[in-house]
Amino acid sequence: MNKQWLLVIAAGGVLGLLAVVLVSTGNPANMGYCIACFLRDISGGLGLHRAAPVQYIRPEIIGLVLGAFIAAQATKEFRTVGGSSSFTRFTLGFFSMMGMLVFLGCPVRAVLRLAGGDLNAGVGLIGLVVGVAIGVWFLKAGFTLGRAVPQQKSNGYLFTVFMVLLFILLLMKPAFLFFSEQGPGSMHAPVWIALAAGLAVGVLAQRSRLCMVGGIRDFIILRDGHLLYGFIAIFVVALVGNLAVGAFHIGFAGQPVAHTDGLWNFLGMVLAGWAVVLLGGCPLRQLVAAAEGNTDCAVTIMGFMVGAAVSHNFGLAASAAGVPPAGQIAVVLGMLVVFAIGIINRPAVVTGGVSVGKGS
Repeated sequence: MNKQWLLVIAAGGVLGLLAVVLVSTGNPANMGYCIACFLRDISGGLGLHRAAPVQYIRPEIIGLVLGAFIAAQATKEFRTVGGSSSFTRFTLGFFSMMGMLVFLGCPVRAVLRLAGGDLNAGVGLIGLVVGVAIGVWFLKAGFTLGRAVPQQKSNGYLFTVFMVLLFILLLMKPAFLFFSEQGPGSMHAPVWIALAAGLAVGVLAQRSRLCMVGGIRDFIILRDGHLLYGFIAIFVVALVGNLAVGAFHIGFAGQPVAHTDGLWNFLGMVLAGWAVVLLGGCPLRQLVAAAEGNTDCAVTIMGFMVGAAVSHNFGLAASAAGVPPAGQIAVVLGMLVVFAIGIINRPAVVTGGVSVGKGS
């Protein structure tokens, strides 16, 4: 087992441990670390949606970006690049978030939910694998969003600066921010504990390239599963931690911030997996890459946040009661859009000796 494998396992183990710590210190159950949920909360905290139970500026996301930025600077891996089908990436991020909010979690939370005994998460993980497999078919068929090109270096700092400003606003709590008084948004670990956890995850994720979708993709294409060892580590450590603190409750019904509609748990994650594999990585990886200076990934994060806002403003997101009909329609529509993007962004064709790109 080489050094990179050990680093991936360490990153996963630390994330799993910190997830248990964050729940023990205030975060919602089975939501110690959920990129999709936390971006949704930030979107609400900024007033992009008005769903009162899910509004808070999550320090875990801010810390993750700052940690990844510091690690990238220390290792000289910070590179400002962009211009690779940015709006298409925004669109894929938009619809993948809709899928995740129908399931109620990102790939990281799916593993954490399973480690807490939520068997609905197992259905979602199967959907994630199916979605990634569909996306891999498009990749093998030549799907591409084009190559990012170097940009002015200052552009790469803007996303991290945005996160620093968010943290300042969180500490100041100006009147124009929104903070939940009940529901998941009102449940959070102390600010400095959450920030420290985010910093640790950001550094380790940047160094290890931790990404569950990337791990599934690489296993399907290359039979290389080393990235998946990180998520096995998340599961094992979080499972042991949950057992130790009495937070493991196995079953389908009565799980925290979850529903039991298996079909839409499955299909929501099919959409999410399909979209994010075309993006090149899950929400965790997109945040890390944005911190490394990739402006396309920063645009993708904005797509996630707008997708979360639309999901809650128009009643598309799931709840403990299940998935509303509008959310079901949104998932089907999202699949059609992702399918169309996959078809349109086919390999270049050669016409008269000139390569003509068919992608966006």
